[in-house]
Amino acid sequence: MAQNDTAKNGNGGNLGFEADLFKAADKLRGNMEPSDYKHVALGLIFLKYISDAFEAKHKALLAEDAQAAEDKDEYLADNVFWVPKEARWSHLQANAKLPTIGTLIDDAMRAIEKDNESLKGVLPKDYARPALNKVMLGELIDLISGIALNEEGDRSKDILGRVYEYFLGQFAGAEGKRGGEFYTPRSVVRVLVEMLEPYSGRVYDPCCGSGGMFVQSEKFVQEHGGRIGDIAIYGQESNYTTWRLAKMNLAVRGIDSDIRWNNEGSFHKDELRDLKADYILANPPFNISDWGGDRLREDVRWKFGAPPVGNANYAWLQHIYHHLAPNGTAGVVLANGSMSSNQSGEGDIRKAMLEADAVDCMVALPGQLFYSTQIPACLWFLARNKNPGKGLRDRRGHVLFIDARKLGVLVDRTRRELTDEEVQKIADTYHSWRGEDGAGEYADVAGFCKSASMDDIRKHGHVLTPGRYVGTGDLVKDDESFEERMTRLTTDLGEQLVESASLQATMRDQLKLLGFPIAELEQ
Repeated sequence: MAQNDTAKNGNGGNLGFEADLFKAADKLRGNMEPSDYKHVALGLIFLKYISDAFEAKHKALLAEDAQAAEDKDEYLADNVFWVPKEARWSHLQANAKLPTIGTLIDDAMRAIEKDNESLKGVLPKDYARPALNKVMLGELIDLISGIALNEEGDRSKDILGRVYEYFLGQFAGAEGKRGGEFYTPRSVVRVLVEMLEPYSGRVYDPCCGSGGMFVQSEKFVQEHGGRIGDIAIYGQESNYTTWRLAKMNLAVRGIDSDIRWNNEGSFHKDELRDLKADYILANPPFNISDWGGDRLREDVRWKFGAPPVGNANYAWLQHIYHHLAPNGTAGVVLANGSMSSNQSGEGDIRKAMLEADAVDCMVALPGQLFYSTQIPACLWFLARNKNPGKGLRDRRGHVLFIDARKLGVLVDRTRRELTDEEVQKIADTYHSWRGEDGAGEYADVAGFCKSASMDDIRKHGHVLTPGRYVGTGDLVKDDESFEERMTRLTTDLGEQLVESASLQATMRDQLKLLGFPIAELEQ
């Protein structure tokens, strides 16, 4: 009965239908690995999207001019992909039970790539492989056929976009650490977007994964009355498979973009060398040790000092700062160790960034937010210009610290999410501190936020851990569960151990320079 109601009324009104749909799709997966099934399911959702968008445009053109309805340029001019007859969803749905359905899908993908230059090399084309169960494939087509059924135009696009985004998140969770390589949790992305407010201009991500930063940026623009074309999207990704996911993810949302791929990455082959972005949002991989830094010692991007060859954290920060426009701002996700590390000159780089007033705000995040790691993370917000102007107050010589480690709710035993209210609380605090119109007056809140002067920061040795500045808030509430309390305490302990290791390494380095190296103890 529920299925009949969905087919009759469409499924857009049911905000939880994505979860039900994923459960049904996951049952069809059988013994296939999530990393393989991901491409099967997402490829078909993409095919359904572009076919629906084409059919809607085709119907509108037919009502005006039958000849125009067969003109490919009419579709491309409206950012709609041209879909040949043999690639349309109705054709695949009608043949879903044939043993040759895999070949038909592959042929459809090739035909679409042939007629749409921007999709060349993007779509999956291995549905005919013998190992892929064709009965399962037919059932998956039937399931996806019900998405956005009886919905029209933009409503249909939005529903399919939501499904694609939800499936990406679920597959990332199923893949664990590997999933984190292509997906940043939605609540983390929302913090970045809500704080930076990318209303218009150039938005860039040098390690864009599956494109989640861009999708949330476009959502922000639309939710605040803007248009989808108000921001220009630029990105780079070094993993070819992930780049394909990003291209499809943005296409499903109708987002035009310039996303580049090469296997050398943004450090060694910067595809957008001359780009100066108004907003940069990035979640680079944490603590990369093998990034080829020895070949880039004199690079122009290292304005604050050459990053250590054994850790790319400060290479990412400086690459991003280099690409900021004169009034640009950036939000970067990094491991907590980046806030306090003094190893291999990182402390000197951090000091130089602070003394140059490049850092605007630091946010300590709660643990368990990420699929890929239990390492506690933080957000760095960089600014090219902290002078008064453009509706903002004078922030020179000050940095805002926000300690959000106690926020978030457990969604299962291993993962936490920030609620919409918590995201808004963090963003509102930043906007008030910057002096934005209508944001309210800023005030320090013990245990949560503190506006610190450079003198304060110097006293702390240019360490940027928010907990050092915000102080202690109210005592832990009695209703905090044992599991939540242990999670909080172990997260705090983990941060202290990281800082302890950093201090030990610094002491070893200094003693070695003085000629008194500490001998390594045998295990």
